[in-house]
Amino acid sequence: MRYYIIAGEASGDLHGSNLMKALYKKDPSAEIRFWGGDLMQATGGTLVKHYRDLSFMGFLEVILNIKTILNNIKICKKDILEFKPDVLVFIDYPGFNMRIAKWAKKLKIKTHYYISPQIWAWKENRIKEIKRDIDQMYVILPFEKDFYETKHHYQVNFVGHPLIDAINNRTPVNDIEFRKENNLSKNPIIAILPGSRKQEITKMLSVMLSVVADFPEYQFVIAGAPSQEYSLYSSFLNSNNCHFISNKTYDLLSISFAAIVTSGTATLETALFKVPEVVCYKGSWLSYQIAKRIVTLKYISLVNLIMDKEVVTELIQENCNTNTLKIELQKLFDLNYRKEILENYNTLEKKLGGIGASQKTAELIVNHLSKS
Repeated sequence: MRYYIIAGEASGDLHGSNLMKALYKKDPSAEIRFWGGDLMQATGGTLVKHYRDLSFMGFLEVILNIKTILNNIKICKKDILEFKPDVLVFIDYPGFNMRIAKWAKKLKIKTHYYISPQIWAWKENRIKEIKRDIDQMYVILPFEKDFYETKHHYQVNFVGHPLIDAINNRTPVNDIEFRKENNLSKNPIIAILPGSRKQEITKMLSVMLSVVADFPEYQFVIAGAPSQEYSLYSSFLNSNNCHFISNKTYDLLSISFAAIVTSGTATLETALFKVPEVVCYKGSWLSYQIAKRIVTLKYISLVNLIMDKEVVTELIQENCNTNTLKIELQKLFDLNYRKEILENYNTLEKKLGGIGASQKTAELIVNHLSKS
């Protein structure tokens, strides 16, 4: 069968690659064409467009790049028509994917959605579009099933969180060898995860690294996104106690003592690696003013949202500054505080449903196609 997959971000590329592996295992003759990244490309199939050319952060950034976005949608529709897939599989990235879904549904192309848009956070009225345009929805957060089925009477499939698979399937790193290969000392590591988009990286790194001089007994290591060039980070590397490692985030987290993380999927990844963290978010003034008026959530990090309580500290906008970050980072070194965080992390992992999300989703997709 023919599968057309659309992922528009680094996290989508990761989960898309694991889904592709599971699809190839379930359907050895599968033909896959996709929008994604390096991980999906390494798995097989045909890459149409890389997510580095798709990702725009915030309301203002989307407006400024609207011409490019509309052109990408046009390219995508044309490519789908030429490929004639048996199913479209959308991975998160709702602004783009829901437009394609609406168009595809009218053409009677099957539409499956893996990793639900976060309509429980904002744009809840998007449920009307999902009911109308999405044939099958696969959700990865435990509270999403209740949100869809109880509140909105729309049946979904809870498959568990694919991050657990991604972490469990990785090859363990040797601490000593990793430090040697990347010129790191024996000092405890504080991982810096500034995000994957250019806008957020440049926005976040300044404040994240502003505390480096206050912790000389630790070494700070920036986790570089695979989609970004070294030149984007180089201007921030102005301290001997600050290092840069590209495309090895999981290896870095596996040996880190603490982390400073930009809000997003990385907050959950850090928690699953059992690394105490401080979560940061700082957007453009306009984007933040709009967001805080339409987002009704109590928390911004997935860790706190899933646990429905503050497990990790969130520093947002004006609270994301050098003094506050220094205080919150210092707390992570306290043994009792660390113990409390790690106990909550263990509970969090149990809530996420265990391993096998990619395999479950692939089986459901193939089974639905076989029945039809």
